[in-house]
Amino acid sequence: MPMVEAPGARVADTRKIAVLRAGGLGDLMFTLPALDALRAAYPEAEIVLLGKPWMAELLRERPGAVDRVVAIPTARGVGAAPDADQDDAALAAFFARMHGERFDIALQMHGGGRYSNPFVSRLGARTTAGLRAADAPPLDRSMPYVYHQNERLRQLEAVALVGAPARSLAPRLAVTSSDLAEADAVVPRSGAPLVVLQPGCTDPRRRWPAQRFGMLADALHARGISVAINGTRDEAALIRAVRASMARDAIDLGGRLSLGGLTGLMSRARLVVSNDTGPLHLAEAVGATTVGIYWLTNLAISGPLFRTRHRYALSTRVACPVCGKPNLDERCAHDASFVADVPLDVVLAQAVDLLDDARA
Repeated sequence: MPMVEAPGARVADTRKIAVLRAGGLGDLMFTLPALDALRAAYPEAEIVLLGKPWMAELLRERPGAVDRVVAIPTARGVGAAPDADQDDAALAAFFARMHGERFDIALQMHGGGRYSNPFVSRLGARTTAGLRAADAPPLDRSMPYVYHQNERLRQLEAVALVGAPARSLAPRLAVTSSDLAEADAVVPRSGAPLVVLQPGCTDPRRRWPAQRFGMLADALHARGISVAINGTRDEAALIRAVRASMARDAIDLGGRLSLGGLTGLMSRARLVVSNDTGPLHLAEAVGATTVGIYWLTNLAISGPLFRTRHRYALSTRVACPVCGKPNLDERCAHDASFVADVPLDVVLAQAVDLLDDARA
């Protein structure tokens, strides 16, 4: 397939590559096509993902481009808030270990680089490459970090800096037998098609109202669909609100599945309807059809690149519904939803269209 961008030169004699990506679940899913490109360009090299502990759990013994995950200590601005408490001695010990790894390439794929570029430079690699915003120090090879860019394409451009052209634009995460076994134990298989709803989201401004999810669930039930509502234990009240607004009940998945189990369940789902959050992008990566509910700028950054199996319902609201301040470039202090005005009939129409296509 055509390259996203003409790649740079490969780094000769590369035996080990570090990739810094210490974000959330969606961030990891967006990076999968880039990791696949890196694996194809350097088939003999060990690829080490520097990230969060949960990434090690999710990727352990899972086929894919990553050979190993190393969890990074708390570091300001790199997977933690810029004002987070950090243990400087623990960080120094971590970087000493990383020097011992003798990385040939260290890729910065975690944001604009104000904090992450110095982090990557301390790894001691022969060649550093990655993203660079205007306020970030230089790397050996870099590309401009522009916030409003689709993350999948951004990550592919980053690995192209070291001679890894794109092979696919779609993320793919392997599903294991243990994923499916856990999912089957929590949600036994039945004859009815399964739709998973994801009403939660870290940023409350990206949450569609719970009552709207409940109305959607009732409309799907009327079509013979089995509905499950996913969320963390911390989102129990939100799941209760969805169920309370329904005429019929749904399967409550709140806190009952590990990430592996959720991977298995998403791969079984006929459809996933979700706010713009990690499980939506996990669903795409394991082959489910999806309807995402997006705010304007989030669609530009994390919206799917293909429409055959993935649709979206969009809010183009710019101003905060509380104070009226535009939130495109700066965030106001309010947490009111920017997607609450997305109509139910728009989401339902997209869902029914995908369900009918799958049935056909």
